Amino acid sequence: MKNGFFRGHGLGNDYLVMDPKELTFTLTPKNIKSICDRNWGLGSDGILALVPSKKADFGLRIFNPDGSEAEKSGNGLRIFARYLHATGRTKKKQFTVDTKGGLVTIALHIDRHGDAAAATVEMGIATFRPDALPCSLDVPELIQQPIDVAGRPLMFTGVSVGNPHCVVFKPMGASWSREELLSLGPALENHKLFPKRTNVQLAVPIGPKEIFILIWERGAGETQASGSSSCAAASAAVRLGLVKSPVRVNMPGGALNIEVASDFSLTMKGPVAEVARGTVSLSFVRTLK
Repeated sequence: MKNGFFRGHGLGNDYLVMDPKELTFTLTPKNIKSICDRNWGLGSDGILALVPSKKADFGLRIFNPDGSEAEKSGNGLRIFARYLHATGRTKKKQFTVDTKGGLVTIALHIDRHGDAAAATVEMGIATFRPDALPCSLDVPELIQQPIDVAGRPLMFTGVSVGNPHCVVFKPMGASWSREELLSLGPALENHKLFPKRTNVQLAVPIGPKEIFILIWERGAGETQASGSSSCAAASAAVRLGLVKSPVRVNMPGGALNIEVASDFSLTMKGPVAEVARGTVSLSFVRTLK
């Protein structure tokens, strides 16, 4: 289908999936921003592009709504997996996907209607090493480090799960407000300590195996849910001894289950929904050209 798209969401974190071979326009940063605009375009938290891969069954490029490119997205991977199954591009229940953040394995969970209503994703290994993060700190591991932002001193844990994250915890019994997210999120994302920017999670443990997070995604801003953010926050919480695995990560959009192994390899399981399929109108395509 020329200029076709598939829309899906994982707990309210929505993406458009497109096959560049079927597009009459190019996914340039400018065009991506136009398409993702919620008032002037189709609107989404990003675009997932199917690309060839020599390493895996499928290749995936992930674009943020500001036109930048992300290395990995947990929700995006589940949406991409549902797209592959729903459009007949695969009949496999398990397959591999090559991302800029590494190779992942996905297992589909088919419901009674024949839909891939959930997916389990092997998200790779979390690392706390500075050389795996776009960060200027010269320390062996970023378990907890101080940072001054928006006029207040904080302690953060730097984590990479194929893409970079900055996790800030409050103690059990406390809470984060949306106002704090809107203030701290962009300030942390663009802090000088992170020259390539970072994803942000404001987290709090709420049980022995449970946390709650608010999410500010690099290049996207506030989102209702995030798979890679859930993995980063869960691994940081386990590393700090705040919770034990498996970790239920609660977000405004819902919850994901994250297993954190002893070597910090991560397995994410969660729902995924299809919303719509369609084509970009010719008149809109002309504005992109």
